[in-house]
Amino acid sequence: MSTLPMLSKFRGIRPIEAFAIILTISTLVVAAPQTQNQLQACGDAFYLPSKYTCYEGSFLCPVIDGEPTLKCGRDCYLPEMYSCESDHLVYPPVISTTATSASFSPTSTSQSSPSSTPTCSGDATRFHLSDPPYENYFYSDCHSSSHVVVTSPLSNSNLTIISPRLLVAWPAGNSGVVAFFKPENGVNGSLVIRLENSTTTGETLDPVYISNNSSSSNPRVGISGFINFNSSAVLTVPILGSIRTIRDFTEGPSILITYIQDAIKFSTTPGGGVSLSRTWLDNITTTYLDFTPTSSEGSVAIQRDVNTTLQFKEGTYRFSASFDYPQLEQLSPTEVLNSASHSLIQQNPDQTTSLSFLSYTKKLLAGTWRFLTYFGRDSMISLLLLEPVLSEGEGGAVEAVIGAVLERINGTDGSACHEETIGDYATYLNRLENITSTAPQCDYKMIDTDYYLPIVLKNYFVDSSIGQGRASAFLNTTATILVENSGLIYADLALIELEKIMNTSAAFAADGGQTKDNLIHLKEGQIVGEWRDSTYGIGGGRIPYDVNAALVPAALRSIAALADAGFFPTHPEWNVTANQYAKVWEDETLQFFEITIPQSTAKSLVESYVNESSFAGPSNTDNITSDVTFHGLSLDGNTNQSIVRIMNTDDCFRLFLLNTTNQTQLSSFLNQTADHIIQPFPVGLSTPVGLLVANPAYGGDPVYAANWTNSAYHGTVVWSWQLSMTAAGLARQLGRCNSSDIPDFCHDSALYNKVTTAYTHLWSLIDANSAQLSGEVWSWIYQDGFQVEPLGALPPPPGTSPTESDIRQLWSLTFLAVHQESFT
Repeated sequence: MSTLPMLSKFRGIRPIEAFAIILTISTLVVAAPQTQNQLQACGDAFYLPSKYTCYEGSFLCPVIDGEPTLKCGRDCYLPEMYSCESDHLVYPPVISTTATSASFSPTSTSQSSPSSTPTCSGDATRFHLSDPPYENYFYSDCHSSSHVVVTSPLSNSNLTIISPRLLVAWPAGNSGVVAFFKPENGVNGSLVIRLENSTTTGETLDPVYISNNSSSSNPRVGISGFINFNSSAVLTVPILGSIRTIRDFTEGPSILITYIQDAIKFSTTPGGGVSLSRTWLDNITTTYLDFTPTSSEGSVAIQRDVNTTLQFKEGTYRFSASFDYPQLEQLSPTEVLNSASHSLIQQNPDQTTSLSFLSYTKKLLAGTWRFLTYFGRDSMISLLLLEPVLSEGEGGAVEAVIGAVLERINGTDGSACHEETIGDYATYLNRLENITSTAPQCDYKMIDTDYYLPIVLKNYFVDSSIGQGRASAFLNTTATILVENSGLIYADLALIELEKIMNTSAAFAADGGQTKDNLIHLKEGQIVGEWRDSTYGIGGGRIPYDVNAALVPAALRSIAALADAGFFPTHPEWNVTANQYAKVWEDETLQFFEITIPQSTAKSLVESYVNESSFAGPSNTDNITSDVTFHGLSLDGNTNQSIVRIMNTDDCFRLFLLNTTNQTQLSSFLNQTADHIIQPFPVGLSTPVGLLVANPAYGGDPVYAANWTNSAYHGTVVWSWQLSMTAAGLARQLGRCNSSDIPDFCHDSALYNKVTTAYTHLWSLIDANSAQLSGEVWSWIYQDGFQVEPLGALPPPPGTSPTESDIRQLWSLTFLAVHQESFT
């Protein structure tokens, strides 16, 4: 034991007293006891329990004025004088603070006066969302945001895919930690874990803030709480660093990256605790996960055998998860919503708080916990549906979305970024390419993201008076996110993408160019390219329905409007040519995807599907009273399928984004769309748990029943935003009946009544499932009727991995702006 470090740490004791303490310890260490029956052994030394405490069987710390000091690395300390973080003393001590007062101010560990302690101007935000077997806890303040997920199997849980788990997700860097546990007794399903409220603050979660962080210039921030194990447990797998790394493990074939896992350090902490820490691949950022027993009955010990694990006795433990990565600047509910919509904060506190958790000044995030980063498609769809309530102008939510997309455009070919990769995972991907860099990467494999950009540009900079006033300043902003876009302004990047859209849509729009080859295809070598981006989402098709029949013409209409308003002066002709292109794409694309099945064949196909899928509900084939028409998901599918015969909800894109003028086609399209909404599954898409995004009953091949199931990510499941866009789209079409240019279907009373009936029925399903609407996707089981079931609680289709739904998804919060309208 070193004398000098001890002298420096006992700041509350006069030096002569500190030296006396150390001298006494040293004397005890080397001296043989004279009366061993009054002393106890501590390694090679002996001590009086009234004078010292023995830690780890060999390390003595003194008792000062009756108070035992604690061990921190090779030092001893009093908790009122210091805190211990990763075996290093910090001063002043970190004290848990409540955040319910008007000014939340975590204690700083910087050695400065109390007046310089970082403070937040408003209250911290806490909320809890229950979705058994998942319990979700959120905390955010001006320093950081955290989402904690506690997974504890239920009595009826599938134990092959549901296991005890503590997960913490942070928006900054798309970062997080996860700890998987198993019962020490080996009885799967016997271990129950849960969070308990702090006896000090009364809260489930409290913040971590350490400003004088030694490992980097950023403060350490995060979350702490108390976790209870109902029986002895073993930590089986910890992952510290990136949410993408965690997703690779949970959604892939249990992928673990050896050199990332091997970098996790295990060390003991005062009070019988254990700390896990890992320095990221940037050699700067560090993630920490600590556990400390709250009573003498609890115990956590490091087990080092083949793998390093932790062993917990039954009891409650304080956990702390923190990291020192640069943080994002969050938009509060009043900042993310426009002033006219502030009443929503009181009316819908869950949704507005969730929206705030996903909203930041430079980007909006797709969902939590799995997608806590930029996704271009998700943020722009959300913007389109949420536009009436979002804040505009500099620093507002609308410009955060548009700016994030423009920043990440591929300046070479004009592709819009689908998903960004940042933080530790970006360094990892760069390393795979033999690049030593922490620079972010962008995924450009999606084809649909491109087409949303001109639509949101037109809606803001042409249709909004605030956007009109901001256009010049905003579009002259210099890009800073991607080094390859250095020197380009937003207007340059927008022009590059719009030129791409005009060039790639020209062939189909040309005279005689309406062939399958001239439609928009997935990129070479990719099996995904639009929102149904799972393995079997569009059945292996190369030419997706939604992109060609809706997104391309909608983008072209918006380009024409932008050009007409004077944008992109190097292409003044676009105000005419883009509209010409759009008309061809609107009128000539549906024919490639249309499927009509004779009535008798349709009944036979549905009955076969019920048998092949073992669906326990009725076939409802008596509802098939005429031929069945729908539009397939894609062309050129797997196993030589010329068209993927899946009834689906992607009609919503044409409903919401286009005002088509081919009257015969429009009436026919609305008729078949209304049928799908009204008819019960498996004849149509309607179920008591919502509209299913896919119905494989008319596939005519057993592979359809196998690949589109109630446990498949884009199978016979319900997505909230598809309900929202369908409802908004039907309202748009019905609203045209009150315009100056009334479509023919408005004068066809039978058809008009069918569409309004479909609209009313859809809203009855939406209202009946209000508890699920803010989540990403949900599924069902059939037990004397349809019952809602979390998607992640069901075993996945053969050959695929389980997919857990986000408890809150950005585009699932769009019912803040989408409401039922009255049509007569």
